[in-house]
Amino acid sequence: MFDHDDLKWLATNATELNRLLQSVSRTADQVRQHQADAQYLELLDEQVEQASRTSQALFNRITGRILASSGEGATEVALAPAWQAVAASTPAARSNVSVRIPAGEVTRNLAGELGEIEIRNPQGTRELILLVDDDLELLDTTGAMLEFEDYRLVLAKDGFEALEIYRRMKDKIALVILDYFLPVMDGDAVFDELKAIDPNIRVVLSSGFGEQAKLGSMLARGLRGFIPKPYSHEKLVDQIRLVLDA
Repeated sequence: MFDHDDLKWLATNATELNRLLQSVSRTADQVRQHQADAQYLELLDEQVEQASRTSQALFNRITGRILASSGEGATEVALAPAWQAVAASTPAARSNVSVRIPAGEVTRNLAGELGEIEIRNPQGTRELILLVDDDLELLDTTGAMLEFEDYRLVLAKDGFEALEIYRRMKDKIALVILDYFLPVMDGDAVFDELKAIDPNIRVVLSSGFGEQAKLGSMLARGLRGFIPKPYSHEKLVDQIRLVLDA
């Protein structure tokens, strides 16, 4: 369905869309603070337009591949205006294209995409943890917490990278800490793909936003725990031990 070039293109453009939406959120804050300043409104309009074009391109490529593979042919599907997706202009304005790909399909197409996998704190005496988050600052901060506790860890900045890492290291990884809001594939989809690789995988979901309906469904499908953002060092460690010691 999706070849390597498709996946690279999707990841690159979804990351750009995520960046644009974050810019929209920041500019919207400026608009609220400087209501009489037209420059912020013009900038906001330009950013929304760029995000809309990128979102449409993503949607068309994904649906085109899915429809083509099912024999229905690629057709143009209208996408809701981008301003609807970011109307609240909150930090939750993140991009997630909600096209469900059958579990296992992504992993089959990703084989061999990743180079050598770096293990942080390789001499650590505690379990190996895969930490998945597109916030690079949070990855570094949380990674430092885990290193302090003498865990070994592997970092992934998106779902595709996480799936390839787990496919290659599933016998060594004791726990996955998975962000819900990720480019292209949200945490729910990544969780299903991980379960397709290993039905007994231990995954803890991490999110700063209320996804109660999704959380309940994921728990029913084998999710081991949830840790809300922002989390403290103590809460992070407690949740890890609660799952690993169960």
